[in-house]
Amino acid sequence: MSATGRGLHGRVLDTLGPEITAGEYPPGSVLRTDELAQRFDVSRSVMREAVRVLESMYLVESRRRVGVTVRPKSEWNVYDPQVIRWRLAGADRPGQLRSLTVLRSAIEPVAAGLAARHATAEQCAELTECALGMVAHSRGHKLEGYLHHDVAFHRVVLVSSGNEMFARLGDVVAEVLTGRTQHDVMFEDPDPAAVTLHVQVAEAIREGDAARAEELTREITVGALQELDILAP
Repeated sequence: MSATGRGLHGRVLDTLGPEITAGEYPPGSVLRTDELAQRFDVSRSVMREAVRVLESMYLVESRRRVGVTVRPKSEWNVYDPQVIRWRLAGADRPGQLRSLTVLRSAIEPVAAGLAARHATAEQCAELTECALGMVAHSRGHKLEGYLHHDVAFHRVVLVSSGNEMFARLGDVVAEVLTGRTQHDVMFEDPDPAAVTLHVQVAEAIREGDAARAEELTREITVGALQELDILAP
């Protein structure tokens, strides 16, 4: 959602959130709401609303007679899609991408194996449609179209696993894939081998071959890590 759609507090968050996650306000820094309201030219109530959002992400905490204090990174809700987006926009983008891709490599192969056991006929059809969409957008610098089908593919795999915890990671994976594209951590055309692997994963899940689905998905995540070594060392 755009800052305009979220109102004035959204405009504040779009500046203050990235500043906090980029380390411009180190842990323990005290933010004075009156000073921030003056800086952003907003009312105190708007500033308090923005602070409540930051508190919900565990980026800050309000202390009586102290002010709004930045919390240590170890306490942040690093799974929050907005926090991921802000961190990917900062200087530590390579580290954040690597951390998230390692998470994917631990979760998605297992999810694919489970999907081969639990996916419905409708989910299998959706996976095939997504994979074919990736193929159709894999040439001619059509990364936005490719991204749309790539995100949908991985969401279906996670949901098809039948594990509600895996399914909730769909937004996290979507932010990783979107961040790679928006911040040019992708080749102009996707790796043909990776595109083929997605098609093969869809086939393995449709055929109920759990071991092959897991193995192929692991190859996808390993390839993603190798791309980071080249594009975001």
